[in-house]
Amino acid sequence: MHDTGWNLRNMTSLETAEPIIRLSIFVGVFALFAIFEAFFPMRKRTYSRANRWPSNIGISALNQVVVRMVVPTTAMALAVHSAETGTGLLTYVVVPTWLEIVIAVLILDLALYLQHIMFHAVPLFWRLHRMHHADIDFDVTTGIRFHPMSIVVSAFIKLGVVMLLGPPVVAVLVFEVLLNATSLFNHSNLRIPAAWDRIIRNLVVTPDMHRVHHSIRSSETNSNFGFNFPWWDKLFGTYKAQPKDGHIKMTVGLDKFREDGQFRLDRMLVQPFCGTAESNTMDRREKDVDKNDD
Repeated sequence: MHDTGWNLRNMTSLETAEPIIRLSIFVGVFALFAIFEAFFPMRKRTYSRANRWPSNIGISALNQVVVRMVVPTTAMALAVHSAETGTGLLTYVVVPTWLEIVIAVLILDLALYLQHIMFHAVPLFWRLHRMHHADIDFDVTTGIRFHPMSIVVSAFIKLGVVMLLGPPVVAVLVFEVLLNATSLFNHSNLRIPAAWDRIIRNLVVTPDMHRVHHSIRSSETNSNFGFNFPWWDKLFGTYKAQPKDGHIKMTVGLDKFREDGQFRLDRMLVQPFCGTAESNTMDRREKDVDKNDD
């Protein structure tokens, strides 16, 4: 069970400080990997930062406004309520606090992995999620390029998991900070020596591992769904070590939305309403069936 006394004394101040903590770490990590990928790039850019970054950063800022307007509460606030009322599965688990935090972070990450698969497999959710994949360059801003409706759906799913789980407040903060940082890291256009990458990807999803997921090949898009940890992909058979065409020659993005101007904010916002509602079906993960896999 949670150390309720600690939570009741400190959780309000922690909840109040959460936006500042998350924003400070986000800005620092974003700047760090933006600088690193500029000096040590893996791939040559298709478009300049000046063309893509205003829209990618702009839609991230818009997402923050939309979530505050649409989503009634936050994961942190829900975790505080769980601690106050003693509700949620983890409130019945008697383990040391540090272990409870580890368990909660792992379960939250597993839920994110499963959600990511759902966003590829269900046509409606793929419509929302494919805007993230439509970026034909892969850099640190790709990690914040999500459609507002996708972010809202994700927020409600996360609230549902937190309500069911009843995780410690600290665990939710750790997960949120970790998710922001790893999304920026594993989407960065950072060149990491292959020997280092093989070691690092045992602990966290690396840019080389996640870049495979942004391949135009459907069999590669439907792999490497992890955001934070690589273990779920390896455990459930969705892991693919390297892209077929190599990281330099592989094509990033989708076969749709590749024409000039699709990186504009107004075009990005309407992409879910364009074309058919096909799913990026999971039965294509092991079969190179589309024209890009010939």
